[in-house]
Amino acid sequence: MRLICISAEAAEICWSLGAWDQVVGVTAFARKHFPAKPIVSGFASGSVERILALAPDLVISFSDVQTKLIDQLVRAGVNVFALSYFNLAGVAQAISLLGRLLGVPQKGEDLAHEFNLALSAGRFSPAVRPRVYFEEWDDPLIHAVPWVQEIIELAGGDYVFKKSGSNRAQDRVVTEGMVFSMNPEIILASWCGKSVDLAAIRARPGFAEVEAVKQCRVYSVDPEKILQAGPQLLDGLKEIRMIILDWCAQAQKVR
Repeated sequence: MRLICISAEAAEICWSLGAWDQVVGVTAFARKHFPAKPIVSGFASGSVERILALAPDLVISFSDVQTKLIDQLVRAGVNVFALSYFNLAGVAQAISLLGRLLGVPQKGEDLAHEFNLALSAGRFSPAVRPRVYFEEWDDPLIHAVPWVQEIIELAGGDYVFKKSGSNRAQDRVVTEGMVFSMNPEIILASWCGKSVDLAAIRARPGFAEVEAVKQCRVYSVDPEKILQAGPQLLDGLKEIRMIILDWCAQAQKVR
């Protein structure tokens, strides 16, 4: 089967399932250490012409953000399998689904099981949990997608906006004042498609009084580890857990 992955999530899962030899084209956001494949798309947009030239049997997409490109491909007669999930349970389900679709059902089930076991093993439940804010975009401010919120909670944090965990980015827009009022003790940022400007975050009006800024606990997290909802989220969990462990150790010293 000739596959094209127009999402980094699909590319990661295909790689993890040992199906990379079937992949003939990818998004520009596929992880750079994978053996190179022709790039046919960004995230929301892509080249229908390039995709058609590679004669795929199936294009695998992710998220409603790609709806326009998916519509163009379907109208061009391309088979599209659209993944749509926004939590950690959805990641495991997607792994299992793609395993069956690619003819390696047992590999899919095994990998999904391993993913869930690793999430459980990575759980940290400190006696005192730091308040954590995660920023997915800076203009406007968009806070964490649900799977990131779950990762933060697993890692031992208390996510400050967890009651507003919509899948849609427009429903997760917050203001500087809202973040300030939550007074997070840790700020994490991962801006999809561009580098995080930590200095700009710290310099926002009033943020000098935010606990995370006062204690120098404003961090950038690699988007590949946390914004791409595939098996590599385990790396993001490890990184965030280490940040929270360090906070807990310091809090214990103060007490």
